Amino acid sequence: MKHWLLKTEPSTFSIQDLAACPKLTTGWDGVRNYQARNFMRDDMRKGDRVLVYHSNANPSAVVGTATVVREAHPDPTAFDPTDVHFDPKSDPQNPTWFMVDIRLDAVFTEPIPLEALRSVAALKGMELLRKGSRLSVQPVSNSEFEAILRLASRS
Repeated sequence: MKHWLLKTEPSTFSIQDLAACPKLTTGWDGVRNYQARNFMRDDMRKGDRVLVYHSNANPSAVVGTATVVREAHPDPTAFDPTDVHFDPKSDPQNPTWFMVDIRLDAVFTEPIPLEALRSVAALKGMELLRKGSRLSVQPVSNSEFEAILRLASRS
């Protein structure tokens, strides 16, 4: 099992929106970065655990956990000309963009702000905390995932 961090802007899709989805499940669509797409397409597997992170929030924070419940499949928003994530170059027969489906596990009682994460020694190598890191899908080590769960349990 691997661990991941998925970024979302709460004004677009928040963890509360995920909690309101049927069966607490949604497709993680709209990813339009090749490296992030490759993580989803090539490395994410059913059962992998996910940290949900609100970016461009006040404050930006890890807000809960989810599980991958469906492995990569074509992202239909790439083919929909009315969708903001439409890509006219993406071909349904040879898709460029993929998504995974996730199911909400937990909403943290208190979000864990980015600044709090920076103060944890066990997280010093975390991709999220690297200067200039902007990936919306990123790997998280088992020890980093566990450290964040311990922080959440203290709230």
